[in-house]
Amino acid sequence: MKVYDLIIIGAGASGCLAGIQAGRRGASVLLIEKNEKIGKKIYITGKGRCNLTNDSSIQTHLQNIIRGSKFMNSAIRKFSPQDTITLIENYIPLKVEHGNRVFPASDKSSDVISALNKMLYDAGVEIKLNTNVNKIYKDNDLFYIQCENGFTYQSYSVLIATGGKSYSATGSNGDGYIFAKNFGHNIVEIKPALVPILLKEDVKSIEGLSLKFVQASVVKDGKILASEFGEMLFTNNGVSGPIILTISSKINRQDLNGAILRIDFKPRLTEEELNSKFLREFSQYSKSSLTTYLKTLLPNSIVQYFIDKYKLENKKMSEITKQERNILINGLKKFDLSIKLLDNIEKAIITSGGVDLNEVSSTTFESKLVNNLYFSGEVLDIDALTGGFNLQIAFSSGYVVGESVRLK
Repeated sequence: MKVYDLIIIGAGASGCLAGIQAGRRGASVLLIEKNEKIGKKIYITGKGRCNLTNDSSIQTHLQNIIRGSKFMNSAIRKFSPQDTITLIENYIPLKVEHGNRVFPASDKSSDVISALNKMLYDAGVEIKLNTNVNKIYKDNDLFYIQCENGFTYQSYSVLIATGGKSYSATGSNGDGYIFAKNFGHNIVEIKPALVPILLKEDVKSIEGLSLKFVQASVVKDGKILASEFGEMLFTNNGVSGPIILTISSKINRQDLNGAILRIDFKPRLTEEELNSKFLREFSQYSKSSLTTYLKTLLPNSIVQYFIDKYKLENKKMSEITKQERNILINGLKKFDLSIKLLDNIEKAIITSGGVDLNEVSSTTFESKLVNNLYFSGEVLDIDALTGGFNLQIAFSSGYVVGESVRLK
């Protein structure tokens, strides 16, 4: 029976890059994928457009990694965002959009997958699709990979690149954690990252409302756990959007019991400045109703919700008392909503948690517990913000494994 230099479990971005690089070095490589095609999660990233990296400095990438930044330092320097761009551009044209996000010029993630397929073919990598791995074990110097199809494959090295647990429809069902545990590895508790936040309040009446240029903060016991400025939106049972997804990754290991989401609708104005603005404008709008005036400060669709929340009367502005003015100011600066919990991991863009980084080499991604066993990509306890940073982690870690694996 053939013994491969490297068998890779999982044909996502990380597994593909590892196979390409190892194959280019002359390694015999078998890539095993449970799905009917490679890169199934790549296919849905960037809303089907594939934001494959971020055309920014290595330092920017490291700053956008929430957990595992120090661990990834060496790998991203070995295979940088610019290296990713150069690699893919040899096969398809790319473009850079807002925030230095890199996409295929065609806006089709399938083009990226086609490019990876061509690279794997050129590197001589064998691919087994529709093949589910049941068990991996090691006997002396050989790894044995038992598959559901009844076949057992052998190799000198194994890479577990099975992804996390989010978007299970793409095949990320957490089996990589089981394989790792069977080899004695600790798994840091799995949490959803880049995920909507669910609220206790009923917000169905403002579902779909998008807020721009607001400050959103998560506060507990008077302490700010995370705060972001930018754009967010209301869902039927909570909040989502760019700044909410970022916040979720920063608080997903915190106890959120009793935590609140605080929205500052006017972050560029202090309470004193807002009070002065009111005093100036109240005479101008003296004959207008509170509803009419609030529409100059808030999106129309949230005005009634705001009035109901603070139990205000829709009276003429000339009748507004100092106490009611203070309620308005407080509501605009501290619009508090009670956090229920983070949405479930199926709604998460990325998985937080995974194989403990203390048990893996940051220079080779080889296990410190089992020789010639490697981990890369989302199966590791590494996660980053949106913008192409998570895919770059996958590409860089996969590349390093392909470079590091020993050839027989």
